[in-house]
Amino acid sequence: MPSLKAIRKRIASTKNTQKITKAMKMVAAAKLRRAQDAVQTLRPYAQRLGQIAGEVAERLLNEPQPDAIVDGGAAPETAQEKPHDGGGEAGEQTTAERAQLIARILLGESEQRIRLIVVSADRGLAGAYNSSLFRRVERFMVDEAGKQIDLIVLGKKAREYFRKRPFKVVKELAGVDPKTAAERAKELEALLTESLLQGETDAIYIVYNEFKSVASQAVRLDRLLPVRVAQKAAVDDDEPRSLLDFEYEPNREEVLAQLLPLYLDAELQRILLEAVASFFAAQMRAMESASRNAKEMIARLTLQYNRARQAAITKELMEIIGGAEALKG
Repeated sequence: MPSLKAIRKRIASTKNTQKITKAMKMVAAAKLRRAQDAVQTLRPYAQRLGQIAGEVAERLLNEPQPDAIVDGGAAPETAQEKPHDGGGEAGEQTTAERAQLIARILLGESEQRIRLIVVSADRGLAGAYNSSLFRRVERFMVDEAGKQIDLIVLGKKAREYFRKRPFKVVKELAGVDPKTAAERAKELEALLTESLLQGETDAIYIVYNEFKSVASQAVRLDRLLPVRVAQKAAVDDDEPRSLLDFEYEPNREEVLAQLLPLYLDAELQRILLEAVASFFAAQMRAMESASRNAKEMIARLTLQYNRARQAAITKELMEIIGGAEALKG
């Protein structure tokens, strides 16, 4: 049995640990509140922006305007026939061609070259927050075997994990917090847009922890691109599908060219904030569990200390009584 001094030291050490875990829980709860508000504010905007981008791209491919390049054919004449000021015919044609490329990126079907973004944390002490992400990535690699998959990893934990494994990592970025989410989303958007327009990537997926509630987070693997219009699946084949028409200024091609980076930026910022909120929620639960375990350990050690102290006192009394009896004899 440990000595009384050793038990007292363990009780004091556990109490100090309990103070730390309680403080970390309070800090995580305060940060979670701010991140949760940001996520709930951004969700409707990002969702609607994705729908708009998909609808505009679908119209451009299926119902091209006279100033756009007709999908599949003799478009240069169409672009050249439109009068314009201050620019050459090549510039107008380039604008239309770029719009067609962006439309195909948004609505394309090919997924042979995939770029996978992994959003982890810089720190641990959050339960299975990071490990569940990595298991999902490895399962995705198995499911998509035979395709070219490049990784973009965010967070120290992901960098350390994938450096030790045979995966192709093309970019490593620091983790995010509520203050840097917008900046990191913009950096990712520029990187992804460039790879898409240069034809290096067919599809973009992202793995992250989605924030549902303080008690519930779930690992999600979402496809950012290509985007499919959500209403397509709900439309009856026998019933013609009707979309509202709009006037585009300056034209539909320019609007679509601006929608792609806007959509990526908003969706990435939402996902990064979801991951941040999930991390703080997971850390808060982990610290609450650690504080509870520390309390139970302190109770067990206190009981063990009292029993050891009682045994020591009983032993001393027995020795005193034995000595007294010896003197009488």
